[in-house]
This record gives sequence, structure tokens and C-alpha cells, in this order.
Amino acid sequence: MWLFRTLCYIFLLIILSSCAWLSEDVEDDQGMMTERDFYEKIQESLSANNWSLAISNLQLLESQFPFGNYAEQGQLELIYAHYKTNDYESSIAAADRFIRLHPQHKNVDYAFYVKGLSQIAQSQGFLDDYMPTDASMRDIGDARLAFTTLSELIENYPDSPYAFDARQRLISIRNRMARAEIHVANYYFTRGAYMAAANRGKYVVENFQQTPAVPDGLAVMIQAYKLLSLDDLIENPLQILNKNYPEHPSLNDDGTFNFDHAVANSNGGILDRLSLGLIQRENPPKFDSREIFDKPTIEGKKQKRNEKNETSSILNRITFGIVK
Repeated sequence: MWLFRTLCYIFLLIILSSCAWLSEDVEDDQGMMTERDFYEKIQESLSANNWSLAISNLQLLESQFPFGNYAEQGQLELIYAHYKTNDYESSIAAADRFIRLHPQHKNVDYAFYVKGLSQIAQSQGFLDDYMPTDASMRDIGDARLAFTTLSELIENYPDSPYAFDARQRLISIRNRMARAEIHVANYYFTRGAYMAAANRGKYVVENFQQTPAVPDGLAVMIQAYKLLSLDDLIENPLQILNKNYPEHPSLNDDGTFNFDHAVANSNGGILDRLSLGLIQRENPPKFDSREIFDKPTIEGKKQKRNEKNETSSILNRITFGIVK
């Protein structure tokens, strides 16, 4: 028994000595590495998508060579590495730091771009990549920040290689912001706050021109003014709606406004649905014409229809026509 314990102690001492020797060897290697060697090791980690190791080494590079030849490039790569690990707050913080320290750097536009991407990612839901969700129904605070960041990128660096993609993303964010205003207007209808709903619709028409939400903004104004008995304010938005969006579902064939359409298509209240119709309340108006005017929604619906047809076709063949 005594011999066994003694052997265990000796074995443990050997392991500890080996670890200490390995640690010293690593430290010696780091001490012998030049800034270029260190940076090349980091590039290997980035190329292998080993983002966590790259982040650790990038931070170590800056601490050991704060004024070296690769310090500024390392800071830019740190922004991207944080973004790839979904640590968007750290990516935004690193981008802000780079912009503050190097406002005249030739690649500062890249910092703005990745910052905007991180803010967009923060505004998205966890399930967005796995199932269809309505991003405009969520808080759009981060989307507004992304809009500001990417707008600043385009304004200050119009010739940036990231400007084109930034413009495309701005269109998407702007459409989302406009649709969020329509959701708020629909909510105000449920609360009987018709003037507030009208103001939201007017805000969309005046500030989000050429977005798919504009026809609903006009319809919101018309419906709200009617409920407020402000009939003299209806004519102008109704003319615009007829002239520019004659296919809006709230318009009758003769161009008059169907004030019952939005109510009939609001799908009832929560109590109505939960009670299977036993408890009924008057439905508030609700406007959502994305299936007519919003290209991504139209294409998404078409894709779902094609997938459904493809599935039906497969079942038809497997069941020899029993399931069509």
C-alpha cells in the first residue's frame, strides 16, 4: 500500500513537471515570435474558421504589439471575428472603437459595414433561419440603428465596395420600418385611437415613399378619417390610392372605398377565437396588403405554393394516384 502511494506521488510530480515545462516552452515560443509570425498564425485560425482562437490571438496581438504594422488590420479582423461568433455586441463595440481611433483609415468603411450587419443581426429573431417569421412585428430599435449606420456608410463613402450591398439592405430595413408603423396603426384601431392611427398612416405616406406599406398607409388614413367623421379629409388620400394603387383590396370596382373590407378581414378578436365564436366583439379594421404589393412576400408565397405542389406530386407518385 505504501509503495503504491509512493508511485502515485512520483507519477503526479512527473505530470506536473511536464505541464510546467510545456507551459514554459509555449511562453518561450511566443516570446521568440515576431509580429509577422504572430499575425500569420492568426491568419491560419481565420482561414480555418477557428474564430474563438483567432479572437484570443488578435487581442493578444494588440496587447503585445499595440503600435505594430498589423495592429490596425488586426482590429478590423477582430470586428469580423466577433461577428462570425454571433457576439454582435462585441463586434459593434470593436467597430465603434476602430472608427473613433482611426476615422481617416482607408478601410474605416469596412468597420461601418460590419457594424451595420451586426445591428441587423441583433434585430432578427432566433428562429428566423429555421421558420418564416414577421420581423416587422418585433421591436425595430436595432433596425433603426442599422439604418443609421449604413446610411452614414453610403453618405461618407459612396464609392466603397460595400456601398451597393448596404443600399440593398437599407431598402429592406426601410420597408420593415414602414410596415412596423402599419402594425402600430392597426393596434391603434383596436384601442379606438383613430387619430393616432391616422397619424401613423400619414407618417408612412410622407416618410416612407415607394415602400410597399404606402398603400396601406393611405387606407389607414381613409378608414380613420371616416371613423372620426372627418369626411372632408378623405378625398385626397382616396384619389392617391385610386391613381397609384387601384388594385388595393379596400377599393371597390368603381373606385370607392369599402369601409367594411378591413373589418371583415381582421379575423376577429382574441376572445372570439378562444371561445369559438361564443364571445363576439366588434372587429377593428386591419390593413395588410403585402401579398399584393410586397415583392418578397409575393415570392415567398409563390415558393410555398411550388413546394406544396412538389410534395403533392411526390405523394401522388408514391401512392399511385390515391393521394393527389
